[in-house]
Amino acid sequence: MYLEHFALQEFPFVLTPNTQYFCNLPSYQEALNVLLVSLRSGEGFIKIVGEVGVGKTLLCRELLNKLDDNYVTAYIANPALDCLGFYKALAHELNIDFPKDIDQYGLLDLINDKLLMLHKRNQRVVVIIDEAQVLPDQSLEGLRLLSNLETESAKLLQIVLFGQPELDTRLRQPNLRQLKQRIAFAYQLRALNFAELEAYVHYRLSKAGSNFLTLFSTPAYKKLFQASRGIPRLINVLCHKALIAAYGRGLNKVDSKSMHMAIKDTESVFQPQKNSKLVYVLFLFLLGIMAFEIWSILGGYL
Repeated sequence: MYLEHFALQEFPFVLTPNTQYFCNLPSYQEALNVLLVSLRSGEGFIKIVGEVGVGKTLLCRELLNKLDDNYVTAYIANPALDCLGFYKALAHELNIDFPKDIDQYGLLDLINDKLLMLHKRNQRVVVIIDEAQVLPDQSLEGLRLLSNLETESAKLLQIVLFGQPELDTRLRQPNLRQLKQRIAFAYQLRALNFAELEAYVHYRLSKAGSNFLTLFSTPAYKKLFQASRGIPRLINVLCHKALIAAYGRGLNKVDSKSMHMAIKDTESVFQPQKNSKLVYVLFLFLLGIMAFEIWSILGGYL
């Protein structure tokens, strides 16, 4: 489509989490530091929470890239499993063979044996769970049982939970309070502010081969920030569509109108209503009527 027109080598705003496009902005660097420090200190549970589209999966993959050969990692991307199903997924990640008819506690014993073997090799095991908010209560309790696997001096595995804010709501349930108490480190990923949004777009453009980092006008950036609310996934969607719109109009950069076209074509973004001033005027009018009625009623008693 627009690659040659804008002198790009590849599409800069694809939605697939690609660590090549991991932008080292403050919030992500802080979260990565929390993860690396807590894993090196041997803490049991770590929790990273963020809204939909804020970049949790990309951060998760960047963490996997940062861990060296001293770590054995198990990545569970779809944890909507009962406890036995979750243990089987973990066993598969750790290359553990088990009979098809094995029960939950038999599989837990096999996992424990493998963890002890890896511990003797001085290797640390990290279980990374993406979309942890969908874990059933039974599986969350199964995680707590896994955290009990330890020697006299060290945990046999560490567990990192990546989830949406619903995960915090789940963990506030009385039946999950034991698990919540075991979370030693936590971090809340936030959306990008305006300056970070500009830096994020510039970074992705440069990684895609652009030598022209002013492909987006300032008014386009303002519209982008308002509509995306700083959520990276929405930024990617809108920037991609805005580049298509600008290309279709024969422009060399994305202007306000091209961004407006992208926003109008996207259902999941914030779109201010044109009649907002009228709504405000009507609200003041109704407020005035209510005030008059109250004054009339009180006047009858004075």
